[in-house]
Amino acid sequence: MKLLNTIHNYDVFLFSWLHNAKFHERIASISRYISRTANGDLYVLAAAFLYWHAGLSQLLQAMMVAFAIERPVYFVLKNSFKRNRPQAALTDFCSLIVPSDVFSFPSGHTSAAFMMATLLTYFFPVLQIPLFCWAGLVGFSRVALGVHFPTDILVGSVMGCSIAWFVMRQIN
Repeated sequence: MKLLNTIHNYDVFLFSWLHNAKFHERIASISRYISRTANGDLYVLAAAFLYWHAGLSQLLQAMMVAFAIERPVYFVLKNSFKRNRPQAALTDFCSLIVPSDVFSFPSGHTSAAFMMATLLTYFFPVLQIPLFCWAGLVGFSRVALGVHFPTDILVGSVMGCSIAWFVMRQIN
């Protein structure tokens, strides 16, 4: 329990530092756009394009299986840990967007972004740097918008990459 309190205290410290930094207002508006790229619309569009272009390709199969695993795992973890979002956990704090659910741990946006970055990198290694930069920015944007703590992002990124690696090992 002491370890969890220590982690939470560091989380609150980093979160507060970011939200009190002079540059926060400048990054908040762009964070809205970056965060929206991981809402799910682009994943559906990518799946439709892949199906239209290549039929039921190995990448499309991997995406479908990965999301079929990731979404339930995310849901179970989020509803098991029941960690309050920053707005509920911190006094006098208001997030910049309305989150889609109540709890914060782990970040589903970050998990899905890192999962997609990992899957796409497997098939298109040349895109590794831009894909993981995008996924990292998605995670950062969730903290900048005030809906997640840093460890929510850390666990979401590890979860997304792990599920993608697991799926790729099963498909190959």
